[in-house]
Amino acid sequence: MPEGDTVLQTAERLRAALADRTLTRFDLRVPRFATADLTGRVVLDVVPRGKHILIRVEGGLTLHSHLRMDGAWRVHAAGERWRGGPAHQIRAVLANEWHTAVGYRLPVLELLRTRDEEQAVGHLGPDLLGPDWDPERALRNLLADPGRPLGEALLDQRNLAGIGNIYKAELCFLARVTPWLPAGELPAPVAARLVTTAGQLLEANCARPVRTTTTTRTVPHGRGPRERLWVYGRAGRPCLRCGTPVRVADQGTRPTYWCPRCQSGPTG
Repeated sequence: MPEGDTVLQTAERLRAALADRTLTRFDLRVPRFATADLTGRVVLDVVPRGKHILIRVEGGLTLHSHLRMDGAWRVHAAGERWRGGPAHQIRAVLANEWHTAVGYRLPVLELLRTRDEEQAVGHLGPDLLGPDWDPERALRNLLADPGRPLGEALLDQRNLAGIGNIYKAELCFLARVTPWLPAGELPAPVAARLVTTAGQLLEANCARPVRTTTTTRTVPHGRGPRERLWVYGRAGRPCLRCGTPVRVADQGTRPTYWCPRCQSGPTG
């Protein structure tokens, strides 16, 4: 599942290509909305909300999409060959005189009234990259169920919106605890610092072509191109901090990574 920084970058590309321009093509390849046609209307804005993307169109309508595990939006210049997957995976095509945006494998795609956007995203907690970001509220949400494993609480978008499996593993490493530690057992200063670091990491990576957690304002360690993440995807390889082999195990339906020496707490 894409992280919040990836979703924001996608929304920015869509906004640059579509906003303030009139649609010359609007094609939704999902049964419920297959007959919808907004051709001739102006795209007003493209807004990321956690891991959701809201494309607002003239006339009070919003195209809501969520990438989930492997969905993607690709932006092409007019007349350019589309790249992103075979034609049968295309779920949406939005075009204007200059650009075409093509949505592939979008598991969530719906057209709704702009005034009803909260029905799609109102359940989300504070957005780490949004104007509603509120670290104190996010911290309260995260600790509301003290017995819940920290990794699960971080992934719950109702607590704070934008963290995916990569940042979950990296944040737990930086906090020096395992993802299975009950959230309520985090010392208060560590919990507060974790939330702050989460915002800093996502913000720092919004402008990077390749996600990096080992070089930030809070972690000033220059690393090589194969050492951009502390533990995620590094099973069996040496921990960048202590050299102990990184371990991997499933937490729920997703793999999680941790260093058995640097991180304390229960393990999966």
